[in-house]
Amino acid sequence: MTNIVLCGALGKMGRVLANIISARDDCRVCAGIDIGEGQADFPIVKTPRELTEKPDVIIDFSHPSVLGDLLEYCLTNNVALVAATTGYSDDEIAKIKSAAEQIPVFFTWNMSLGINLLAALAKKAVKVLGGQFDIEIVEKHHNQKLDAPSGTALMLANAINEELEEPYNYIYDRHSVRRKRPKNEIGIHSIRGGTIVGEHEIIFAGRDEVITLSHQAASKEVFAVGAVNASVFLAKKQAGIYDMNDLMKN
Repeated sequence: MTNIVLCGALGKMGRVLANIISARDDCRVCAGIDIGEGQADFPIVKTPRELTEKPDVIIDFSHPSVLGDLLEYCLTNNVALVAATTGYSDDEIAKIKSAAEQIPVFFTWNMSLGINLLAALAKKAVKVLGGQFDIEIVEKHHNQKLDAPSGTALMLANAINEELEEPYNYIYDRHSVRRKRPKNEIGIHSIRGGTIVGEHEIIFAGRDEVITLSHQAASKEVFAVGAVNASVFLAKKQAGIYDMNDLMKN
């Protein structure tokens, strides 16, 4: 049995996670962390230091601002962390990777199995197409999302760049520069509106033909299921940084 603490337990993702975990017999929620007010079927505290039961894993779907306190608690108590929040800065990512030298950490830009398959397919496409096609990424999310571009869009761009002989530049804004499109760039475009859960499209545009790879998330459950699977997987691991590729191989 894997004992899990949910950070951001009273938020939308926290409640989805709790519901999914309640239907499984290999893990349980032993507590939640949230600064808000609300009811849950498990104890809720406002900071990690207030936890009365040591968990095996903490799943964080809250906000990058709590990362420092989470890492301090996990490092002090040897607790694994599933870092599922989006919008981390380069400095925060460096802290996550540093913590993984002492504790197991699961870190990926997107917890969906489908998105990670999309990244793998994009890498395969680059191997076949080489530098003959222009590459554009379009991501769409709900109007409450704070960061842009999405971490998933950057994950996809990074996956593509790993397969290119020379890394391409990321271009987020074309209207400020009046010029033809250079070859060595990946355009990344963000759309925010309504209640779109998450849509990502990779466009390979060549001479007289276009190849499109896409993924649509119909609900937040796809991310929650991935995070719960990651927590059960992580509880059995030694210190290190793990991602969805490791989980898919397991």
